[in-house]
Amino acid sequence: MNTESASAQISLNDSIEQSEVIDLYRANQWSSADKPEQLLAALRNSHSLVTARLNGKLVGIGNAISDGHLVVYYPHMLVHPECHGQGIGRLMMQALQTVYGDFHQQMLTADGEAVEFYKALGFERAGQTEPMWVYAGTEH
Repeated sequence: MNTESASAQISLNDSIEQSEVIDLYRANQWSSADKPEQLLAALRNSHSLVTARLNGKLVGIGNAISDGHLVVYYPHMLVHPECHGQGIGRLMMQALQTVYGDFHQQMLTADGEAVEFYKALGFERAGQTEPMWVYAGTEH
């Protein structure tokens, strides 16, 4: 599936190159950029991968981990900081919704400015749950 806005081409299960992915993760200061082999393997082995490109340049990426029927988790959704506010993240989530929109449970973890972004897309706090993790990064 490909959808195209006036400025970005959004694709599901696009091919990705290590250097472009690492550049995007570094621009967003995500610590997973320090583990390029693991990051690329994780993205490439996701249930779905969504990308956004401007003139061929990778400016957004997100992935979904799913059982394929009932539950989906969206671990990564990044848009290059220079492209924030242009609707690229929204288009990427719309593309993922073509696959997972009817699933019983869609989950993600959001912090900072991302919380309001996801609320605008219909996500809400999951009842009285408490976010928990074992995390090796430093950016949160």
